[in-house]
Amino acid sequence: MEILLDNVTKTFALNNNNGESFKVLDHISFVVKENEFVCLLGPSGCGKSTLLRMVAGLEKVDSGVISVDGQEVQGPHPDRPMVFQDYALFPWLTVEKNIAFGLETKGIDPQKQRDEVERCLQLVGLKGFEKAYPHELSGGMKQRVGIARVLALKPRILLMDEPFAALDAFTRMKLQDELITLWRQNRFTVIFVTHDVEEAVYLADRIVVMSCRPGKVKSIVPVPLQRPRRRTEFTFLQIRNLVLKQYTTYDPPVEYAI
Repeated sequence: MEILLDNVTKTFALNNNNGESFKVLDHISFVVKENEFVCLLGPSGCGKSTLLRMVAGLEKVDSGVISVDGQEVQGPHPDRPMVFQDYALFPWLTVEKNIAFGLETKGIDPQKQRDEVERCLQLVGLKGFEKAYPHELSGGMKQRVGIARVLALKPRILLMDEPFAALDAFTRMKLQDELITLWRQNRFTVIFVTHDVEEAVYLADRIVVMSCRPGKVKSIVPVPLQRPRRRTEFTFLQIRNLVLKQYTTYDPPVEYAI
C-alpha cells in the first residue's frame, strides 16, 4: 500500500491558561511506496512519533492530508497496526493470548486463531513460550510478541515507533535482522521511527531525515545497498556519514540520488 503525506502540519496546545501552543510538525510531504521500508530519522522531539501516530489514525492532522492508496486516513484501521517501544502487551494474558487478541476482536474463528498464532510464533522464534506471561520474558522476547501480534492481522502496512530503542545492542541487531527477514517474506510497507543513524542505514530503502522542532523534512536519502548489509562496508559508512551531516547543515530540503 502506498502512503502519501501532503503538507501535514500539527500543533499542540500548551497546558496553561494563556491559549499558547507549539508547532510540532511543519508542512511534511513525502511518499512511501508499496512494500517499501522507510525510516523516519531525527532528534528527540522533532515529531517523528506524532507523525507515525497520525499515519496510524491515532492523532488528527491539523492541516494537510495523509492518504493510503488514495483514501484519506480518518482513524485507526487494522491494516495500519503499530509496534511500540514499550511493547504494550497485556500483562494478564499469556503470549498466545496476546498474539490472538486482535484476531479475537475481529471475530475470527477460534481454530483459525490457533493456526495463525502458531504461524506467528514460528515466524518470530517463540515456539515453546505460548503459555508464558510478559513478566517472564526478556525485552527482546516481549518485542517479538508485539511484532507477532500485528503480523497475525496480516497487515499491509507496519508502523514501528522505535521498537528496539530499549534493547541492548546485541539483541537490537538480532531483531533488526529478524525484522528484515519477516519483511522480505511478507512484503508489507514499513515506516520505522528511529533516532539511531546506523539502524536507519541498516534497515531502510530510504531515510527521511527530519529537523528539530518544528519537524520538517531536511532530506530524503536512498540506501541502495543489497541485503544482508554489512555495517563496516565502505558504502554503508559513506551513507551513514552523509546522513550524519544532515544534523549540522541547514540547507533546503533535498532528495539525494546515490
